[in-house]
Amino acid sequence: MIKTIYTKEHKNLIEKLKSARFFSKLDQKTVAKRLNKSQSYISKMESGQRRMDIVQLKQIADIYGVNIERFIK
Repeated sequence: MIKTIYTKEHKNLIEKLKSARFFSKLDQKTVAKRLNKSQSYISKMESGQRRMDIVQLKQIADIYGVNIERFIK
């Protein structure tokens, strides 16, 4: 098993996250506030420096108004 966070699947996920945020017309600061996190936390998630768990992914999907399946297919 590869021990890096920079797998092809992870890169694909973060691209989908950035795209969904863009289309929802939200900035990182707004998303961070809704998640009770800092803007830098969101930035690190979107740059691939920080992983998220399924609960956070569901919260993000809800904020963006999309189904969580969009991120995991």
